[in-house]
Amino acid sequence: MRKWIKLILTQSNIPIKLTMKLIFCFAFLMLNYSFPAFAETSVEDLLDRVDELYRSDSSHAAMEMQIVTENWERTTEMEVWSRGMNDTLIKILSPRKDKGIKTLKRGNQMWNYFPKINKVLKVPPSMMMNSWMGSDFSNDDLVKENTLADNFISKLESHPSEPDKLFFIVLRPKEDTVTVWGKISISISRADLMPVEQIYYDEQGEKKRVMEFREIQQMSGKMIPAVMEMRTLKKNSKTLIRYKSINFNPDFSENIFSFNRLRRK
Repeated sequence: MRKWIKLILTQSNIPIKLTMKLIFCFAFLMLNYSFPAFAETSVEDLLDRVDELYRSDSSHAAMEMQIVTENWERTTEMEVWSRGMNDTLIKILSPRKDKGIKTLKRGNQMWNYFPKINKVLKVPPSMMMNSWMGSDFSNDDLVKENTLADNFISKLESHPSEPDKLFFIVLRPKEDTVTVWGKISISISRADLMPVEQIYYDEQGEKKRVMEFREIQQMSGKMIPAVMEMRTLKKNSKTLIRYKSINFNPDFSENIFSFNRLRRK
């Protein structure tokens, strides 16, 4: 803007009154039309964006999950279908020993199908916070039983280290929310409204897990972080989930989230 004003002021053939009018009009446009949606973003809007970041009316994704511990590493290939915030189907494609295992979530209920024993086992609510497939992500993380905006009391605070660059939201669970977390904090970029970091605390306020969002890119016409890294602090382990592709609002059969489909190869 300074360069633009200097350019106007150095043009001797422009009357001073017209020059001032041009500067005023330019300043007005900058103040009123630069990122208006970002300026008016509420805490609820920010949380809805995080909840719906990888979802739409429907979605179909190919993903890779890499688990890294002190003693071993494992990479899992997955195919994932979702419908809104209520329905999710995850199918394991590799490694061979896990191929065909499926996780189905409908509403607030969840089931796992194990092809080697040809059985469907329901996951009780008490196990939603348990590890999924040995990763640092819980069952709840993968299927999003809890939505942040609906299940947590949120407060927008000043970011402890980068208040000019990041929004900082502190969430505490409502009384009827089933969760082991006493507090969750989320850092969101002011520039593009993308999540940067999510920290999980226990009921005593001790930091337990840290999730980072990286490699923002456009997929299916939507900007998303292609990589999520979850670190469990005391276990000294981490899990990376990488989106290899995702298609938003695809057409697929209504019965894809049925029990009959769960048993199919």
